[in-house]
Amino acid sequence: MDDDPYLWLEDVEGEAALEWVAERNAETEAALAAGSGFASLKERLREVLDASDRIPYAVRRGAFLYNFWRDAGHVRGVWRRTTTEQYRKDAPEWEVLLDIDALAAAEGEKWVWAGARVRHPAYDRALVCMSRDGGDAVVVREFDLATQAFVEGGFQVGEAKTRIGWIDADTVFIGTDFGPGSLTDAGYPRTVRRWRRGTPLEEAALVFEGETGDVATWGWRDTTPGYGRDFVGRSLDFFHSEVYVLDPDATLVRIDVPDDAITHVHRQHLLVTLKSDWLGQRAGSLLAFDFDAFLAGDRTAEVLFTPDERTALTGHSWTRHHLILETMRDVSTRIEVLTPTPVGGWAHKPLADVPALSTVTVIDTDPDISDEYFLDVSGFLQPSTLYHGQIGADTEILKQAPARFDTAGLAAEQFFATSQDGTRVPYFVIGPDRSLTGPGPALLYGYGGFEVSLTPYYEAVRGRAWLERGGTHVIANIRGGGEYGPDWHQAALGADRPRAFEDFAAVAEDLVARGITTPGMLGAAGGSNGGLLMGAMVTRYPQLFGAIVAQVPLLDMLRFHKLLAGASWIAEYGNPDNEADRPHLSALSPYHQLTADQIYPPVLLTTSTRDDRVHPGHARKAAARLRELGHPVLLHENTGGGHAGASDNEQSAHNNALMHTFLWRHLTRPVLPASG
Repeated sequence: MDDDPYLWLEDVEGEAALEWVAERNAETEAALAAGSGFASLKERLREVLDASDRIPYAVRRGAFLYNFWRDAGHVRGVWRRTTTEQYRKDAPEWEVLLDIDALAAAEGEKWVWAGARVRHPAYDRALVCMSRDGGDAVVVREFDLATQAFVEGGFQVGEAKTRIGWIDADTVFIGTDFGPGSLTDAGYPRTVRRWRRGTPLEEAALVFEGETGDVATWGWRDTTPGYGRDFVGRSLDFFHSEVYVLDPDATLVRIDVPDDAITHVHRQHLLVTLKSDWLGQRAGSLLAFDFDAFLAGDRTAEVLFTPDERTALTGHSWTRHHLILETMRDVSTRIEVLTPTPVGGWAHKPLADVPALSTVTVIDTDPDISDEYFLDVSGFLQPSTLYHGQIGADTEILKQAPARFDTAGLAAEQFFATSQDGTRVPYFVIGPDRSLTGPGPALLYGYGGFEVSLTPYYEAVRGRAWLERGGTHVIANIRGGGEYGPDWHQAALGADRPRAFEDFAAVAEDLVARGITTPGMLGAAGGSNGGLLMGAMVTRYPQLFGAIVAQVPLLDMLRFHKLLAGASWIAEYGNPDNEADRPHLSALSPYHQLTADQIYPPVLLTTSTRDDRVHPGHARKAAARLRELGHPVLLHENTGGGHAGASDNEQSAHNNALMHTFLWRHLTRPVLPASG
């Protein structure tokens, strides 16, 4: 569509665009929120989100455990801390550091918490980040943890996609919007500067810069006692980067690994996660080197993990003396401890047994002082359990989340579908035994991009909104994700993106073949890159689905690189300005593939005016195009919320109630007999 009639909808806060959005929102509210049952569903979902007996996950900063918390009485939330002794109690006493609701009321801003960088190892100051109504851009203010107040005349940065971190008590590394030329095409910092307390931000000294075509640059001080080092780097694209040691004399020393590898330096160790073959080791392996020897040219590696066709590395975390390794086998988590030995090599030993079809997540460790760790274990029908332990000692259960929905008669199973090219694609099915009930409404969820893995997890909102009502929930582990390592991701890059679409369609067909559902009772949902997947289902496989929801979706693949952070995703999809890429992007682009002569399932598009990552114009323009062509479509655009689509529990409950009401209504309609 060379002459796009809906470009005016890309004007995020334009008067005409917002008026049009308000009309669409009114239609959606009338269609979905006015009916019987909506208010009670929303209330039940809000109850889950606000529940006071949720696990308050925390991270250690010195003597305290820090947590950010929202509930009915703290809509925007509070940043707080407690001691380990208190944390063990069912009702810990928390010291509130910053009340975001009170701050928002005092300043007349819809502040949303975006994290804090607490200065290590003193833990006396923090760089608090807050966004206006949920966007990625943040303001930064220095906070004194002793006085529990913002520092008058301290470090402050205006709204931007800032990257900032402590060097010492009076200096930070900063990348932010310094004016023309200081940002990349994707809108992230192009330069790294050293900013001293008491000096104007614009006088911060330049220490490193990237190119405008890069995604971003960054700087970081390793403050581990005895290992103080400065690092800077540039993300060439989403999957390739260069990392340097910044010597005191400003000399840059490249950490000479493949630019698609991920590096992690801890004390004397350099860990390298491979995304392509190197030094005789296959992509997906984890290698360990002596850091100083590596910089001197030694390439002697200890191989800590080697993948196979069914296993992949998912992460690693240091304690003081050990490395906790998280891996997956057929998308179920395994966890073990690796320990460097005095004579060389590493000892391996399991850390914890994990139930089948479950996920274990390392919540926090203490790499400076102890071998403490916090682990969370959950499954589709298994509420979270938080464990605490010291490696080599017994593990204790600190907290257990209560069940939030009725699981009677429900089971979780894993199946495999065969994609168009013969690839075996895993997927999870959570729901009732359909051999007893016959086919029923099912919701198929997928993502399939950026090496993101979809692992088992307890989702109370989906449980109440869908499973308790008799629906089946399905999660598809399609190519483009990271479930089987780098190869699984790279199989759906660029012009090969249709492999992800084919995998998702194969799962949909397999669900029908197994008698779990029918096309008319099968819905699909996905967000962001998963919204592109949903657009592909609408345009390529409409016959497989009874309704589709695309959340904060990416849909215009010929202009995505010109909208907000879109330029940063060129490595995933291709470059529309490149003649070699434009044909496949045109074919991938749901917005450009919509036609009048095709029958599409009903579509619900959701987005946020404050989404400064995936432009709301994607959803707006697709809704306008579908309306023009006479197809059933609803649009809901939250005025706040950023890329999450919601900035508080009220908005999240409302969005989820809209989505599940839409799906349930369309997927449970009786099938009318064919006319004779």
